[in-house]
Amino acid sequence: MILNSIEAGDGKPVILLHGLFGAAKNLGVIARGLSADARVLSLDLRNHGDSPHADGMDYAAMAADVAETMAAHDISSAMVVGHSMGGKTAMALALTQPALVRKLVVMDIAPVSYKHSYDAYAAAMQALPLVPTLTRHAANAALAEAIPEPAMRAFLLNNLILGASPHWRVALPEIIAAMPDLIAWRDPQGATPYAGPALFLRGETSDYVRESAWGAILERFPGAKEKNIANAGHWLHAEQPDLVIAALKEFLF
Repeated sequence: MILNSIEAGDGKPVILLHGLFGAAKNLGVIARGLSADARVLSLDLRNHGDSPHADGMDYAAMAADVAETMAAHDISSAMVVGHSMGGKTAMALALTQPALVRKLVVMDIAPVSYKHSYDAYAAAMQALPLVPTLTRHAANAALAEAIPEPAMRAFLLNNLILGASPHWRVALPEIIAAMPDLIAWRDPQGATPYAGPALFLRGETSDYVRESAWGAILERFPGAKEKNIANAGHWLHAEQPDLVIAALKEFLF
């Protein structure tokens, strides 16, 4: 599958991959921060943004989408940066097609399975009555009980398209069906340890990358380095964009 992309800058290619319920535009501040030094392609992963919808969202499939999209843009190798779900996709690409990945950056996720899921969020979004009179204020109020965090509601509502035919930009049925694959980690078929440079950026206050995960990281990425982003949680690139951009520039360039 060829994915929708937003391109900026010129130079060596950098691929940016967003997290669950996100989109390429969510990484816009990072893309702008890197585009003076590189050709930056921010991709909408399948079932997100303006990319096609399709059944199946395991990480092998999503990594294959990234590889196909790179080929469509005449990119033989790139520096690949992924956050959360995008980070797992980037890891799957590096483990299965290492020649495509010059350097790897994984933001606040590890190659392990997680117990939490976003089933309740997805169910609440799917239950929202999509009528022509729907307003963003009304949608926000309707989601408040199931999704009490205002910042998370605002993030999810970025996917709501209002108007005569309101709809969710994300493919909710496909995402809901794939949730077990999305929170899990299974090494893709044919995976081998990635010997290239790898950086794991972690939000200092996040619990997504625990010390116990470092064995799994080093088993697959033996040259991996870790860097903490101060005063940041899981959404480190939104909470501390300047620190994240500085860390990326130091590692990538």
